[in-house]
This record gives sequence, C-alpha cells and structure tokens, in this order.
Amino acid sequence: MAEQATAAPSLFDPVRIGGVELRNRTLLPSMTTRLADDDGFVTEATIAYYRARAEGGVGLVTVEMASPEIAGRHRFRELGICHDRYLPGLRRLVGAVHAAGAKASIQLGHGGSRARSVVSGTTPVAPSAVPTPVFEIEAELAVPQAMTRERIAETTDAFVAAARRAQEAGFDLVELHGAHGYLISQFLSPSENVRTDEYGGSLENRARFGLDVLRRIRAEVPEIPVIFRIGVEDFFPGGVALDEGIQVGRWAAELGAAAVSVTAGHYRSLPSAERMIPPMRYPAATFVEYAARMRKEVDIPVIGVGQLGDPELAARAVAEEALDVVALGRPLIADPEWVNKAQEGRPVRRCLACNHCITSMRSGNQLTCVVNPTAGREHLYEDRPRNQGLRIVVVGAGPAGLTYAAEAADGNDVTVVEQAAEAGGALRLAGLAPRFNDVDAVERTFEAYIEELVRDCRERGVSFRFGRAVEPADVRDADVVVVATGAHYRFGLGRLVPRLLRSRLGRSRPAARLFASPRLRDLLYYRLRVGRGQALVPRLAAGSDTRVVVLGDAARAGKTRDAVVAAHDAALLHVPRPVTTTP
Repeated sequence: MAEQATAAPSLFDPVRIGGVELRNRTLLPSMTTRLADDDGFVTEATIAYYRARAEGGVGLVTVEMASPEIAGRHRFRELGICHDRYLPGLRRLVGAVHAAGAKASIQLGHGGSRARSVVSGTTPVAPSAVPTPVFEIEAELAVPQAMTRERIAETTDAFVAAARRAQEAGFDLVELHGAHGYLISQFLSPSENVRTDEYGGSLENRARFGLDVLRRIRAEVPEIPVIFRIGVEDFFPGGVALDEGIQVGRWAAELGAAAVSVTAGHYRSLPSAERMIPPMRYPAATFVEYAARMRKEVDIPVIGVGQLGDPELAARAVAEEALDVVALGRPLIADPEWVNKAQEGRPVRRCLACNHCITSMRSGNQLTCVVNPTAGREHLYEDRPRNQGLRIVVVGAGPAGLTYAAEAADGNDVTVVEQAAEAGGALRLAGLAPRFNDVDAVERTFEAYIEELVRDCRERGVSFRFGRAVEPADVRDADVVVVATGAHYRFGLGRLVPRLLRSRLGRSRPAARLFASPRLRDLLYYRLRVGRGQALVPRLAAGSDTRVVVLGDAARAGKTRDAVVAAHDAALLHVPRPVTTTP
C-alpha cells in the first residue's frame, strides 16, 4: 500500500514548542519598547502594546529583553525581572496576553559590555575587558570588567532565578538571548572573548557560559521550556562564523532547548550594525537560509526571522519547511493584526523596513512607527467611540489621505478624490531618493505599502476618483472634508525635484553625499516646502456646516510619519468641529 503524502505545513497550523501548543506558527520576537517606567515596572502602555499583538492573532508573544541582574541592564526604561518586586506587573502582562489567546515568553538577556554604567549604576562586566563602543542616547566607549569564575557563577545563578520568576509570573516559555553582541554572544565571539581558561579559546569553551545557563535552567526550573536564540553569523572578522553558530545550535538542542531561534548580525557587523535588523535594501527573507540549514541539524522547532512581512513569503517559508515558526518583529509593529488579516486574506499594513522604530528607540524615545501611529500608544485608543453614518470626502491619496480613509471607512461613506492618476502622492518619490529615515531607499518597498493601503481602503468600501481635481460639487453634501493634498516646493522647485528623482540622478554618488547632510534634508522636508491645503478651505467650506480638516503636509510640510500620525489621530481621536487644521 502506497504511503500517503504528508500535507505541507501551514503558517496557521498549530505547533508545539517544548510541550506548549501555539495556535499558529507566528511569533512576536523580543524588541525593546521603552514602555516600562523608569524603574523597569510594567505600565498600562506595556500591557496595551503586547495585548494588541496577541489580539491580532500571533501565536507566541515574546516580551522584550529583561536582564537577570542589575549589571546587565543596557537601556533606560528596560523591563525588569531581576527582583521579585517586578512579579505583580509581569503577572498582569501575562494575563493580558493569555486572555487574548496567545502564549507568552520573555527574553532573558544580559547586556554584558553593552550595559552602560549610567543605566545600571555599576561597572559593566564581560568575558574580557575589551573596550566596546555603545550607544544609549549618546555614544560611549565602555571598558567592562573581565568576569572572574565567581562572577560567572553569580550571573549564571541570576539567569536561573530570573527563569524561576518568569515561571512564577505565568510565562509559558523563556528565551535565552545568545545573539547580537550581548553577554552570551560576547562569550562566543573570539574578538570579545580573549580568555585563556575554560571559557575561552575553542568554540566548546566559548559556548560554555551560554550552554551552562541553559543546562542549569533546564535542571532547576524544568517546568518552563527554554528557547535558545543564537546569532549564527556575526558578519565581521573575529565574530561568530556560520559553521560555529550552527554547532552551538546543535549543542543547545542536545541540552534540552525547546526550540532554536536563528538570527544573525552584531553591533560590530560590517558594513554596519543595521545587518542585525536588515532595512529595506536587504533582500526579503534575509536570514531564512540560515534557519533552513539549522533545521537540517536539529530535531526541535526552528524559528526564523528577517524581512518576512509579506504574508505569501512567510507562508512559503513554512510550507517549504525552511523553518517551523516565523518571527515577525517590525511587521507586527506596523500592523498588530498582521496574523488575523493574513489568515483571512485581508491586506496588511506593510512595514517599510525603514528602521525608524529602531533608530528612534535607540535615541531614547519609546517605540514608534512611521506607518502605525498607535505603536506604543495603544492605550490611548482603547474604548474610543468612532463616528458613524457620515459622508466623508478625502482630497488627496497620499499616505495621509489613505490612512484617514482606511481608519474612517467603517460605518461611514468615504470617497477619495485624487488629481493624479494613481495613489501615493510624494511617497512614491521617496523610493527614488537615496535615503529614507537614514537607510537606503528602495522603490518597490513604498509601492507595496501604497498598493496594500489602497486595497485595504477598497475592501472597506472606500470609493476612489482619480485624475481630477476636487470641485465644490464633490463636497456639497459631505459632513467632513479632509484636505490631504500635501505640500509643494517653493521657488519653482516643484517640477525640478521630481524630475531629478525620476531621472535617477538622485541615486548618483554626489546626490547620496548631499542627501546625507541633515541641513539639506531639513531644507527638502521642511523649509523649501509649504502646505497647500489652507487655500482650498474657503472654497470647500463656504456657506456650509461641513467640517473641514486640513492635515499632514497640506497643513505643514514635514515627514511621512508626521502626516500619518495626523491623519490617524484626526480619524480616531478628534472631536468634530466646523474647521480643523491638524499639522
């Protein structure tokens, strides 16, 4: 009798990690939010942020990196787990995640040499006293203390105690952070670990610390499964090489890890640290080949990450068995409902991979997103009543107009009028510029975002009228008119700048050098542009009770995020009044 073919796994099939069943094969990886308070306690904003992703359908929520001891804290407002006093807040957080149907994990990570003394209040420790350039709001060259054997044992004990607290708080799993240049990764790196004892030299010795932590947690807190996160390739001479990273993953599996989470990159990576969280110029599914190789070597689930925000791509990675679970970091910041939408075939709000979320957080701000204004502010939008039964006309189909239309569509009659033949406005030009949010711009990234946003609007019932200017007759019976016509350049530059960008001269080496100048970018984004929406108000509101909202660039020239935030808040937060200008 012939064997039946095994059906390919689906992204939305359940999967078990260490006996814990996830409702699907998606995972929110650890990403610092700075939503804890100054002492590291859970806040309402923390709970709202993680609850939104759980309600959005993700299978496993991994709460951001928390150090097992004070000396390992590397950021201000870092979530705490190093003392029992953090347990009540952590229990509330886990309860919110569970109530939304997801499982909960927390990443246990130690900053090592990257834990600045100004944050921790103590001298950082590391395998060796190797000077380390770090950035926490400002740059610094940190010189850590080399850990003695006694200090290593103390830190190992702290990891075990933190895992026990995680269990007491109700977490289903914990994750050990062995990547990206933090303490376990520092022990693995030949350039950061120059020890000559049993913790240095050979790969087996360099892996000893991280594997000992895993071994001890498995022995002393056996009820909680452990995911081992490993950076398999550091991308710099003296860092972990791929074969070494794969071997460490094998050892972790042999020691009882419930899953291996495969990533790559390091703060010392060449050409830059951006390789840890690859921006838009890197190919989609950047690290999937590493996950696929690991999957051939271990018999436990493998988690993969890196530019997997396209639902079709993520589903294919699972179906082709390159990995078992897809980690969606930035995509779930951009759209907390990514999983539910993808499963139902609805358009998702596409992440631009512009790394605004990362750069703004590293500058000391709480997590924010260019395309999702609610990120980090979810608690402000909870239980907000929405306007219903209104006829709304949106003038302009750039990111601000489309965002407003999508958010206002439910329960209202929304029409978008756009003078151009297609949606997108000035954002379509952003992909032709050398840089966007300090990363190399890629045209297709912006096109995909616009296409999905238009599709979302259409599926919500929004009507579009392209290729025509708005006329008073278009808004005669409207309750609300939203002017999102963008800004125009002064001094006749309105034709020159788009022409230069479309000619691809903007991608030349001299142009790239010019765009690197903060002064020039300030001129191009702000000083040389002026909003053109106010000129339309008299014509669109004369003699009527229509509420006119001028927002985004149409009110005041600025960056994309400013316009998207203004549009989102105007749709969801503002109290109706006759005429509103929302810069």
